[in-house]
Amino acid sequence: MIQKLKLIRFNHTEDDTQGLLFWDVPGKAPAFLCFTLEDEHRAVKVMHETRIPAGIYRLKLREYAGMHQKYLKRYGKAWHQGMIEILDVPGFTDILVHCGNNDDHTSGCILVGDSLSPRFLGSSRAAYERLYPQVKDAILGGDEVILEIVSA
Repeated sequence: MIQKLKLIRFNHTEDDTQGLLFWDVPGKAPAFLCFTLEDEHRAVKVMHETRIPAGIYRLKLREYAGMHQKYLKRYGKAWHQGMIEILDVPGFTDILVHCGNNDDHTSGCILVGDSLSPRFLGSSRAAYERLYPQVKDAILGGDEVILEIVSA
């Protein structure tokens, strides 16, 4: 089965991009999960300072590198089984969904949180701790999980 997350970008500034993340279940109204924060849009990519293009991407769990080790230490092996990685983004690699509070924490990745104000995403760990098990369980259960990003 295919499971889908949908990110709707709604506010674009010179420093960041704010969005809404939904779990889009077929036959049901999309369920709001959390807010998102990303780097800003740039016509020409600047490494660690540019959001990924709108599109549809496959997600997987990645079990290597520094962020994985950091989250493994924070949450333990029973809970954390790999970082949520966004695959096949044209011109980008190593794009993750993770905790963080402002555009300095993104490096092109998508941050999640429960509150949003100008240039700040709050309660990031709480949002991640709610989102992660749903994505992890779907992937480990054999489902394909995709992320659709649209810019409003």
